[in-house]
Parts: sequence; structure tokens; C-alpha cells
Amino acid sequence: MEQQGGSGASMSPFRLLRILLSYVRPYAPRAFLLVLTLVLEGAFTILLALSLKFIIDFAVTPRDSRVLTLILAGLGVGFLLTAASQLVRDYLYAWLGSRILTNLRREMFGHLQRLSLGFYARSQMGDLTSRFSSDLAAVENAIVLGIPGALLCAINIIFSTSVLFVLDWRLALVAMAGLPLCVIGPRILGPRALAAGYRLRGEQAALSNVIQENLGAQQLVRAFGLGESVRAGFEGRAERLAALATRFNFLSYITERSPNIGMLLFNVLLIGGGSYLAYHGSLSIGSLVSFNALFFTVSTSVMGLTAVTPTLLQATGGMQRVRELIDEQPSVVEQAEAKTLPVLSSGISFEDVTFGYTDAQTNLNKVSMTLPARSRIAFVGHSGCGKSTNLSLIMRFYDPRAGRILFDGTDLREASLDSLYKQVGIVFQESLLFDMSVRENIRLGKLGATDSEVEEAARAAELHDIIVRLPEGYDTPVGERGGRLSGGQRQRVAIARALIRNPSLIILDEATSALDPSTEAAVNETLERVSEGRTVISVTHRLKSVVGYEHIFVFKDGAIIEHGSHEGLLRLGGSYAGMWRRQNGTAETPDGSLRVKDVGLLRDVPLFSGLDQSYLREISDMFVTERVPAGRSVIIEGDKGSRFYIIIRGKVAVTTTDEGGNIYHVATLDDGDYFGEIALLEDIPTTASVVTLVPSIFITLRREQLDRLVRQHPELGAQMREALAQRVAETDA
Repeated sequence: MEQQGGSGASMSPFRLLRILLSYVRPYAPRAFLLVLTLVLEGAFTILLALSLKFIIDFAVTPRDSRVLTLILAGLGVGFLLTAASQLVRDYLYAWLGSRILTNLRREMFGHLQRLSLGFYARSQMGDLTSRFSSDLAAVENAIVLGIPGALLCAINIIFSTSVLFVLDWRLALVAMAGLPLCVIGPRILGPRALAAGYRLRGEQAALSNVIQENLGAQQLVRAFGLGESVRAGFEGRAERLAALATRFNFLSYITERSPNIGMLLFNVLLIGGGSYLAYHGSLSIGSLVSFNALFFTVSTSVMGLTAVTPTLLQATGGMQRVRELIDEQPSVVEQAEAKTLPVLSSGISFEDVTFGYTDAQTNLNKVSMTLPARSRIAFVGHSGCGKSTNLSLIMRFYDPRAGRILFDGTDLREASLDSLYKQVGIVFQESLLFDMSVRENIRLGKLGATDSEVEEAARAAELHDIIVRLPEGYDTPVGERGGRLSGGQRQRVAIARALIRNPSLIILDEATSALDPSTEAAVNETLERVSEGRTVISVTHRLKSVVGYEHIFVFKDGAIIEHGSHEGLLRLGGSYAGMWRRQNGTAETPDGSLRVKDVGLLRDVPLFSGLDQSYLREISDMFVTERVPAGRSVIIEGDKGSRFYIIIRGKVAVTTTDEGGNIYHVATLDDGDYFGEIALLEDIPTTASVVTLVPSIFITLRREQLDRLVRQHPELGAQMREALAQRVAETDA
């Protein structure tokens, strides 16, 4: 797994400046010119204050108009030069700031492309996007507003302090005695403000993730009636954010305020002391006025430095989170002398492969198998059995914890990733399309492809005729995530994108599971045709789509439990045969409903497994068909259950809610799975909620129907209750 770059310890403002200087270094000439403009402005500020001494002592008091004219003319020239330098300085600020921010964004985004999928699996999207938005915005404020002002204030303090000693070293020493008092407050309060700022940034990211997650799960929230629950959770988060913001802002303000109090005190002391010296003739009136003007410059500069403290503190917290991302190390790293893989000719082998997404879990356990080249291979099994994990390892999105995967005899850890990806075309369950034209989406499979190659791939995917009927043909925008296209059209674009690579290996990850039956059948025909002569590895829970495959591997709990062809596995009569019966044990009637044609479908359910054939036939006739759209609640936790469901086609999520209103995912069920059997025998509240993830078809049995049969045959009820008790005991164990 990736190693977390940040330790959580607060970054200091000086560390922030060192990091920013590393980004300024490539633009050293412009940065040097920027410093010159700051020096010029600082020098003119000092000159203005010092000019008061010469105007009063050498022009006004002796009434010398020539000296007065020369001084004013000099100030006018200085003003023009300073004004021009300020324009140059402002442009340099803007240019350097935009360059630094652009380079930071480029570095962050480029690094994200190198990180392994394990990083994304354990990261929250809201947290990642907040590092590009609010965290970088805080850094930008420091670059554009905070640091330039702080630099000018620092130059003014240095220049003014030097001149103060020239004017009167006694008053200057008094003035310098006040500077340590200006440091004490920030020294004590600054680290606390930094820590509070870092925690505030983290809580802002967490709240952003809550909002993003809620917006993406509106169907689920509405289906389960979770509006009040998620609102309460959000309000709790918002209150925590408010408390952290209050603490950070208060600490920032008093960190800023403490030096100002000291400077105000010494302003009063210096006015009194200077007036005393002038009264006794030890200091000229002009020197007194200039001294106070210069000390006022020092005071306002110190106040200016402290005024940007909150900006710098926020930027420090933001930069710490940015650096944590940049310092993140990928878990999958290509070797320096990685081997270039030839076109797959022999096959892919798993040798005692063990893998887990976290150290605490094992998703694959000592898996060994051979996947011959130019053959069709399927991984099947229930959700969570490890079948998709195999694909992630073949694509080297992850590395095995133990064992190895050989590609024509070469360990994938020794191979070039580019040479692997170039010969793979992959089609995912969700057609991931970008908000660009159809042509550009297909061309993503081969960035240098010509228009004719794009059209050839579209024809191979049986998409060309569909595209030319679109409003702008191949240049039609598909919308965000392909929302302007139908599900079947999106999937054909994904197939064309894979085919344009002319891959030797085609990977299908539940490629048609989200499509309706007619569209799925059409897309499967296309996949069957374009797969000829290529190695095909398919992960699916719909067994009909892999009937003709030469190699079918059945997975359970991360291990291979069966392997063979479709016919061979049916003859074996094991897990695969049971899944086949459950998925294909019904037939459609003329009115569109489904009837149970094979009572073996029911015998695979533990509740019915011990019943006689005659009972099974009677029960099978009681089932009715229910079609439920995606995002609908089938069972709501806490309601009284009354039906037993078998999924004929579709996918559902099973969740539970704790006392705090937090929702936990329990399982994902799909074709052939079942739920709600307790409701057939017990009139008790349900312990979980079930919601459809895709449009789903069920056959259902109501408790009232079964009750009539049980009353006629009491022994049937006894058998079923015994089976249910055994099932519950096994589940609890």
C-alpha cells in the first residue's frame, strides 16, 4: 500500500517559504527584479519620512526656498520612479503567482496519475478535490497577497530601523526594546494556531466529502427516507467545523493583535522621550518629526506583518496537505530496467497468488491457474468472491502479497507497464466516458489514431450507424459521464475504444451487467464477434454470456473451487450448476411474467432444500413476478417482512443502520441470489434494508400463500422451521 506522506505534525511558516522558494528558483531573474522593485519602494518610503527632517531643519526653519524646491523635486522624481516600479512589481507578482500555482497543480495532478489504485480505494474524493480547491486557494492567497505584503513590510522595518539609529541612537535603543515584545505573542500562540488551521483544513475536506457523497447518493437517500438522518449527520459535521473555525480564527486574530499592543505602547514612550530631548535641545525638531514618522513606518510594518499572519497560517495548513499528497508513494512501482512484454502468445499464469486490499483481509488465497493465449476465460462467482480482483492483478493495478503472475513467463513485477497496457483492451461495467465528443472518446484508446481508424473501430463495435444519426455525428458531445447517450450506446463506445488499440488481450469486467436484456444480447453478439483470435478474460455473474468459453473458473471466498467448460461444470453438479439453475430456472409466459420451470431452483435454497418434489412444485406455482426500477427500496429495515425474493435479473445492495444513523454496506446480491426467507415463517421486523442498484426482476413468494399450504401440511412447516433454525445458527457462527 502507499505510504502516507504526512505525519500530521504542523508545518511552520518558514517551511512554507522554503517550499515556495523552490518553485520560484526557475524564475530567478524575474524574482530578482521583483526584489529590486520592493527595495526601491522601501527606500522611497524611508526617504519620505527622512525628508521631513531636511524640510523642517534646512528649509522651513531657515526659510530657504531653494532647498525646499530641491527636496520637493527630488520627492516628485522618487514618486514617479516608485509608481513605475509598483506597476512592474504588481505584474511580476501576478506572473510569478500564476506560474507557481500552475506548477503546483501540474505536480499534484501528475503525481495522482502515478499513484496506485490502492491509494484511491482508501481516499475520499472530496478530500482529494479539496486539496486542489480550498487548500491551493489558501496557498494562492499567501502568494498573491500575504507574502508580497510581508516582504515589503520586512524591507521597511530593516531600512527604517537603520535610519533610526542614525537619527538618534538613544531613542532607537528604546524602540528596539519593544521589538522582542512583538515576538512573544506569535511565538507562544503561532504553533497553536498552525495546529488548529491544519485540523480545520481536514474538517473542511471531510465536510466536502460528505456533501459530494450525498449528492451522488440521492436515489439511496430518498429510497430509504434518510433525509433527516443525513441532515442530522451534516449538522453535526457543520458544528464541528464551526467550532474549529472559531478556535483557529480567534488564535489567528490574537496572534496578529499581540505585537500591535506592544508597538502602540512604545509609540507613546518614544513620543514622550523624543519630546523631552527636543525640549532640552538634544534633538532637532526635524529629527523628532522624522524619527516618529520612521517609527510609525516600523509600527505599521510590524502591524502589516501580523495582519498577514492569518493568511500565512491558512496557507501553511493548505501547503501541508498539498505536500502530503505529493509525498505519497505508489505501491506499484516499475523497475528501472523493466522488460518490454511481447504480444501475448503463450498465456498468463498465477502461481500461488495471495492478495488482500488491506493487511487485515485476504481477497485471494493461494490461487494457481493457467490462462492460455487465444482462448476465452471466465471468472464467475458471487459478489465479493475475488473474481474482479484477478483482473486488477493482471492489469497490475496491484501487486500480489505472495506468489507471482507470469505473462508469457515474465513476472509482471519485472515488466514495463506501458508494454502491458498497450496490448490490453478493457471494457468496464460502467462505461466511463469523458465530457467530449464521441470521436475523442473512442480515440482515447489510441491517442494518435486517425479519423478513419476511429470509424473502423466504431464499425467493429457496430456503432457507426448509430453515430451518423446523432446530431453532430462523430463530433457529438456525449455529456458528463456520457449522459447524452443510452446505456447500450455508451457501452459500444467503450468497446470501440478498446478495439482501436487492436489488443491481443480483451478484458471484460461485468461489461453488460447494467444493460437491459435485449441490449445485453446485442452487445454480447458484438463482443463474441470482435473477440475471435484474441485472448478474452471475462468477469461476469451472468452465466449465459460465457456458455461457449473454453475455461470457466468458479471462485468462492478468494479461492478456485471449480474449473472447466460449461458442460463439464454442469455435469459436475457443484456450485456452478447451482448458479446456472438459479439463473435459468424460470421461463417467460406469453403475458410477460415468469414461471419456475425447474424446481431445482428452489432446492438450492436451504429453506426448501429438504422438501419433497411435490411440495416444491406447489410452492413454485405460488411465485409471482415483480419488476423494480433502479434506486427503489425493496425492503426497509424495521418494517415487517412478508415476502421471499429470488433475483432473476438485477443487482441489489443490502445495508444496515446503526443507532447513530450511519449506514453500513452488508452485501451486494445479483442474479440467482435470494433474500427475505425469514419473512416466510416469522412475523418480525426486518434487520436490513434492500435497494435495487439497477433495474431488477424478482420472483416473490408471499407468507400468506405459503401459510395456506403449511396449514394443509403441518409437517412442511416443521421441516422449514428446522431448516431456518439451522440457517440462522450457521449465519450467527
